[in-house]
Amino acid sequence: MDVALIDSGGANIGSVKYALERLGVRAELTADAERIAGADRVILPGVGAAGAGMARLRELALVEVVRGLTQPLLGICLGMQLLFDASEEAGTACLGVIPGTVRRLATGEGIRVPHMGWNALKTLRADPLLDGIGANGQAYFVHGYAAPVSEDTLATSTHGSEFAAVVRRGNRWGAQFHPERSASVGARLLENFLSERLA
Repeated sequence: MDVALIDSGGANIGSVKYALERLGVRAELTADAERIAGADRVILPGVGAAGAGMARLRELALVEVVRGLTQPLLGICLGMQLLFDASEEAGTACLGVIPGTVRRLATGEGIRVPHMGWNALKTLRADPLLDGIGANGQAYFVHGYAAPVSEDTLATSTHGSEFAAVVRRGNRWGAQFHPERSASVGARLLENFLSERLA
């Protein structure tokens, strides 16, 4: 399996690469458009602000490359948020391959933002990416913004209010949580993404 890990500058890139290595896959960290377009699987990781994430993709001339991918693409954390039309974080226009606007999580009594820690996943519909991940599987989140629940949502989680935790539209998937830090649930999600069943 030829996996390209987009060099998006996120702090989680090393841990994603190591998580893939534990599954027997040596992903290449790259910003080369031709290399990314030719891979069997592409992962867009990310941590931080949407504006900086999109600026990095523009700087690398990868916006249209990512938009045009036809093979399975997985966005992780900020990488998932960048797949949407926009983020209200600094009014950032994103990649626009999944409809919707990412919004700041609401605070409330006992609800701190950013959301950091383990939370249950609630599956809304079956998908090969979620095979073997049981009801209420726990995943590790670190985020202050979240995507809305929509027809593209595969699983949700709740922190104050419900938000999209796993999404899919066509060949694009996204995980708001960090699979590389989510123990067996995260390992299974990555394993499923690498599976031929996804093609």
